[in-house]
Amino acid sequence: MRDRSHLRVVTDLESRPDLRHPRRSDVVVYRVRVDIDDADPPIWRRIDLRSDVTLDFVHQVLQVAFDWTDSHLHRFSLGGGAFDRDSQLFLCPYDVAEADVEDDGVPAAGTRLDETLTGPGDVLHYLYDYGDNWELTLRLEQVLPADGDCAAAVVVDGERAAPPEDCGHLVDAASLAEVLPDPSLLELGRINRSLRGPYFVLREAKVDPRLIDLVHQLSYTEHGDSLAEMALTLVAEPATPDDDDLIRHLRAFQWFLDRAADGGIALTAAGYMKPNDVVEASKVVPVMADWIGTKNREAHCYPLLQFRETVQDLGLLRKNKGQLLLTKAGQSAQRDVNALWTHLASRLNPKPGDEFHVQAGLVMLAYAAASPNAELPLNTISAILTELGWRHANGTPVTDSALRHLPVYEVLTNVTDQPVTWRRRDLISPVAARLARKALEV
Repeated sequence: MRDRSHLRVVTDLESRPDLRHPRRSDVVVYRVRVDIDDADPPIWRRIDLRSDVTLDFVHQVLQVAFDWTDSHLHRFSLGGGAFDRDSQLFLCPYDVAEADVEDDGVPAAGTRLDETLTGPGDVLHYLYDYGDNWELTLRLEQVLPADGDCAAAVVVDGERAAPPEDCGHLVDAASLAEVLPDPSLLELGRINRSLRGPYFVLREAKVDPRLIDLVHQLSYTEHGDSLAEMALTLVAEPATPDDDDLIRHLRAFQWFLDRAADGGIALTAAGYMKPNDVVEASKVVPVMADWIGTKNREAHCYPLLQFRETVQDLGLLRKNKGQLLLTKAGQSAQRDVNALWTHLASRLNPKPGDEFHVQAGLVMLAYAAASPNAELPLNTISAILTELGWRHANGTPVTDSALRHLPVYEVLTNVTDQPVTWRRRDLISPVAARLARKALEV
């Protein structure tokens, strides 16, 4: 057997260097020249980028600037190439999830451009499509003052059309002439119009980036235009309802808070509210409007039980020794209807975890925000979730019933000053629409 005493198992690979710079305290415009490496003649773009944008945003700008379709993986690197051991890597979401010890990096979405480039001459590398290996070099040319309303990205100059997707890393003029109708064509106007598309408008409006990613992901699907149209309504600055509106529309939530503040809500040995409280709560919880029965046993009043459990899940009530008591957040919300409003918005924004609930919640919030005094289009929302790959356990598409069990649906349909009947159960009030919009702010 050959002697291999010179070999050893390495379990503690040296971490990659952290080459990031502190973020700027002000916002400026970076004029950056971007070249496709080894292209002959050069294929390049000069782009003005606001210094505070994140690298996932820069990725989308580069996709538009070079007429690519975001169909492959990508990464940025600082200090060297995308696979050099001494480089710091800024990874796309897939690589973040699948990274191993030799490919460790930080999320591009959490890294600002001004953490990678600071002064003229600084260089950032970008790799798109690990098969065709489009390697691009971003070189900072100038640092310019930023106007108050300057666009996040504008292509100001450039030369030649970019190689098309999946052409096998063609970078020379002769080869590109075989796959491009006009290799010399550069349409700055069309490119800059694309930089005002839904993805970029929504990012500048500070809409939840997870929703923006869903809009982008579904761009070329049957319901992509519908979701983008709904999401674009979020750009308008919403008006906060006045206190009187909030008091009327949040009365069901307020009843539970006031009742819990008055010595707590006693529960039976089986964990249900007692009959007197069930009767009183049924008078104010909108979804109990046309429930059949005497409305004095919570176990027989499913809509009330579901709403009460939602109030607990929202972190407003807690169960302790056979009673429902106010949490700290519940105490603040009970005293101030605006605190209740803010708390509901923050809790409606889906937290990381169950991915179906995250995506379903984001899509439902987008449609709800665009549907004041209209019914939620649950069929469309179900179709979008099915398009995203979700199915019931038996393989059938997502149905409306799955959506009606979501906490976001339970909250939004009960934010109203009108009774919620079976026929009106999907109606979104104007205040509920504003709450959905607030929940999607970042």
